[in-house]
Amino acid sequence: MNLAAEVDQAFSPGGVLSRTTEHFVPRNGQKEMANAVSQAIEGGYPLVVEASTGVGKTFSYLVPALLSGERILLSTATKALQDQLFGRDLPRLVEALELPVKTALLKGRGSYLCLHRMEMARQERFLPEGVSIRSLARVEEWSQVTRTGDLAELPGLDERSPMIPLITSTRDNCLGSQCPRFRACHVNLARREAMAADVVVINHHLFFADLAVRESGVAELLPSVRIAIFDEAHQLNETGVQFLGNNLSTGQLLDFSRDMLAAGLQLARGLVDWQEVVAATEQAARELRLCAGKHYPGTKLRWADSVPDGLTASEWPQALEAVHAACLQACAALDTVSEIAPDFVRLHERAAQLAERAERFSHPSQSGFVRWVDVGTQLRLVESPLDISVAVKSKMLGSSGDGVKTWVFTSATLGDDEKLSWFTQPCGLEGASVLRIGSPFDYERQAGLYVPPEFPKPGDPLHSVKVAGSVATWSRQLGGRTMVLTTTLRALRTIGETLAAAFTEAEDPLVLVQGSMPKRALIERFREGDSLGGKGCVLVASASFWEGIDVPGDALQLVIIDKLPFPPPNDPLAEARAKMLESQGRSAFKDYFLPEAAVALKQGAGRLIRRETDQGVLVVCDSRLVSMGYGRRLIKALPPMQRLGSEQDLMDRLASLTRTCTTGSPPS
Repeated sequence: MNLAAEVDQAFSPGGVLSRTTEHFVPRNGQKEMANAVSQAIEGGYPLVVEASTGVGKTFSYLVPALLSGERILLSTATKALQDQLFGRDLPRLVEALELPVKTALLKGRGSYLCLHRMEMARQERFLPEGVSIRSLARVEEWSQVTRTGDLAELPGLDERSPMIPLITSTRDNCLGSQCPRFRACHVNLARREAMAADVVVINHHLFFADLAVRESGVAELLPSVRIAIFDEAHQLNETGVQFLGNNLSTGQLLDFSRDMLAAGLQLARGLVDWQEVVAATEQAARELRLCAGKHYPGTKLRWADSVPDGLTASEWPQALEAVHAACLQACAALDTVSEIAPDFVRLHERAAQLAERAERFSHPSQSGFVRWVDVGTQLRLVESPLDISVAVKSKMLGSSGDGVKTWVFTSATLGDDEKLSWFTQPCGLEGASVLRIGSPFDYERQAGLYVPPEFPKPGDPLHSVKVAGSVATWSRQLGGRTMVLTTTLRALRTIGETLAAAFTEAEDPLVLVQGSMPKRALIERFREGDSLGGKGCVLVASASFWEGIDVPGDALQLVIIDKLPFPPPNDPLAEARAKMLESQGRSAFKDYFLPEAAVALKQGAGRLIRRETDQGVLVVCDSRLVSMGYGRRLIKALPPMQRLGSEQDLMDRLASLTRTCTTGSPPS
């Protein structure tokens, strides 16, 4: 039996999936995608699949890949989906298909406990703010029982904890084979298991970090892999450009300084004036940060000329030169003690790398790259390619020998045209086979779309206040069950604060605001809603909450988007991409800004309906969606929801949803 026949049989009524997988329902779209993946595997060509919400794309690519008998690399955008694939979906299918398959999970080194750095942290006299001896002791206790060292297994560890940099390694500070705990290293154990596995689950960040520096073991893994599958592929381009460029930050300099001081005082006290050497590096980092002055957090300064916009032409080069000189001074000091411990050899390499980066940023940018400065608590100097097309064509599709033969890229949102150009062009996949599969959901019955006609213009400061007032009215009608997605952090704060001030009654919904607690905790509390006897919730969020959030059922029935999610025109990367298109005689608005907004809008709307039984309303508080000609293209990108013509229609629909939650019957 060939692969296509095996896949067809597995997805058929009465097939192996229906007998062994709970709640399995045959879906035409799922089977269509599975057949396309099996054909790509047999034909050895790249395949791009947009599989809308509800298709069941995970099984669609896993089943043919597993049945092929080939070695497989699976890459996801998030560690959460990585854990889901490895811990739930893969074991379930391997058991159902009765395959002798060995699987492995491989994350970046920052996800694993570093035993050496944990021991070094224990000896530090002064721990960073927020880190206590007791919390370190809990990590040490856990280190005695964990097999994997994966910090995701450590109960109660917040992903934002200041503890994490102390107990994990980076490519910069890892001692490699010279580390005294090398044989017990969790990172190396994970890599060894990956090299011996038939199916390896990684993430996009790890993939591109390795593609850029060939450091984590994936480069060695790829030549022996016949099939590579990228889920949540819509994040591939933006993830890739982070790693295929160059960066230097004041945070890197301060981390280096802290590590150098700790190692110097512990291992070579008195041999070098460590305080003086470290003070020079820290001073250079501070002066570089001060050069940028005060800006709103998250500000990006263009850097098209020798000096970033708004910075002093004399001070900036001097500050960069001071960083370069301080790093060379550190190199000289570390060179004198390099034979004492491997820590100093690695620190010397880091100092040399930081000096090289500072010198690189003192010269003009590479052709085809764009530079900018991220201003926040830290200062981050960035040089990035405009997209990943060159890397994909040369390092992935152009791989020779026994390298990957079949590349599969899939997501629920990959563009708003038949060729999925939004994804394929920047990823260098114009020649790939493309398939679009619609959702099995009945959006006309399950969901409504409302665009308020009389709102302040999106640029008006009163817009966010008006959104907050309307959210208060609409969410009270539902008793919470509302997610507000904002396009800016400023709107996030305004709407969150206004709602918190408005909801003062005991029966009012609970307001949850991004940043008030860890993301995982926010989502868990929102999913609970009023099911545990508490109050329903209104979640106000931005950025990463626009995608990858799965809240099925009654806990979420109203999604409100404050503005059309166009890329900010003054963003240096967006500006450079727009200029490139215009230089080619194309329209930056039609070919870049509009497709970006369409995809982001579709992603945000995708939070609403997650199951065949879900009901809800999408509200977009931006009249441009119906008043501007381009609005038709954006509406076409959305699922075909029922249009609500007035606020009264909206309130009636919300009232019917409230009755549905009470009675358990769908609205008519």
